[in-house]
Amino acid sequence: MIEQFSVADQNVIVTGSSQGIGESIATRFADDGANVVVTSRSQEKVAAVADEINDSDSPGRAIAVECDVRDRDAVEALVETTVEEFGSLDTMINNAGASFMAKFDDISSNGWKTIVDINLHGTFHGAQVAGQAMQESGGGRIINFASVAGTQGSPSMSHYGAAKAAIVNLTTSLAVQYAEHDIRVNCIAPGLVATPGVESQMGITAGDIDRSSVDRQIGVPEEIADLAQFLASDASSYLIGETVVAKGVPRLQESAEA
Repeated sequence: MIEQFSVADQNVIVTGSSQGIGESIATRFADDGANVVVTSRSQEKVAAVADEINDSDSPGRAIAVECDVRDRDAVEALVETTVEEFGSLDTMINNAGASFMAKFDDISSNGWKTIVDINLHGTFHGAQVAGQAMQESGGGRIINFASVAGTQGSPSMSHYGAAKAAIVNLTTSLAVQYAEHDIRVNCIAPGLVATPGVESQMGITAGDIDRSSVDRQIGVPEEIADLAQFLASDASSYLIGETVVAKGVPRLQESAEA
């Protein structure tokens, strides 16, 4: 690993890391020598991910902590446990999220609130609690997760798109405020990625995708993990407050109509 791209010796929290993109990020960081906190609402699932990392040849260690990002006390306990176990928190990756597909008129107020709570309020809790810890220790990196649904809208997931759009805006605002504390804040907005959720809905698995192919509009979790590693490393030192969109070949409007 070229040194400026390395995350070795960092202490990292990855929320929503029991599967999919979050699991890939935790595994990638541990493979490069970072200590990772694997966390989600299921202790059983995150324990399995942490055990797999610790049983591998990865130089980084992993611990599993159950945490519902909607619960402020749970997020504070998560960060406190990380600092107690590893000595500091260097990178916070706010990846936890959820959604369901529905037309706008079919979304109940409870359904709307649930999605906004998990995605937006969960990111708020994670960024603020981690940011306060990083200010005490001299700096760090916060990586939020949005979505192309938040950058261009989604007719079938308006609640999710609205929450993710807010995260893009929050990233910009927070990056300005936290820069003076040597905390870099950036955001990743993935397009379609072959996660277990996508497999269950569309029947597409990561094994079906040729990563060497340029002409595609679906990615694999490892490609998003690569991007997260870049944003957590010194190689991205001049990126502050940016939302990096990873969605493959652009979908262009080819109609002649305005």
